[in-house]
Amino acid sequence: MGRILDIESGDEDETVLVPPSNFSMVEEAIFRSSFPHPSNFPFLQTLNLRSIIYLCPEPYPHENLEFLQSHNIRLFQFGIEGKKENSSPVRNNSIMEALKVLIDVRNHPVLIHCKQGKHRTGCLVGCLRKLQNWCLSSVFEEYQRFAGAKSRIMDLTFIETFDILILRQCLYSIIYQYQGYGSKKRRLLYKDESLQKPGLTSF
Repeated sequence: MGRILDIESGDEDETVLVPPSNFSMVEEAIFRSSFPHPSNFPFLQTLNLRSIIYLCPEPYPHENLEFLQSHNIRLFQFGIEGKKENSSPVRNNSIMEALKVLIDVRNHPVLIHCKQGKHRTGCLVGCLRKLQNWCLSSVFEEYQRFAGAKSRIMDLTFIETFDILILRQCLYSIIYQYQGYGSKKRRLLYKDESLQKPGLTSF
């Protein structure tokens, strides 16, 4: 947590910066968390977000939509059911479309969230890691760190069997530049600036 400092007066604002639970940086300009509540809005302002990827089917709360609109943040919603028996084809398609949004740097900085920031968010981040050529054991370790005792074998199986080659083939207009982990950066840049963004919610 932190506090906001008024630069002009030098006084410390009493607004306490509270991140959503399970908040973490995934990569530079990519973040993950549980569902943000109004008490988290001051903290989210410090991230200078351009986009939010929301992985639940339920409508986004009006209060949250107002916050996004007032800060010119775009909402991309991919309605993945949270049930353990969620059908693989539906989840596969939704994760694939969400990945297309996630790796478009025009949407950065971006926050990924579901309800708890564990399972659906973990699956999306896990598939991103596969695209980044992480070894599977490291992908699973990261997923389990956030899921904790509620880790799901079904999610790990989904991540393991997710076909990244399909994404690489259909996104032929993307240049994937690996800049190395000396600087902790893996950048994904669009060559074709006219490529449409799926799932954009307009206000």
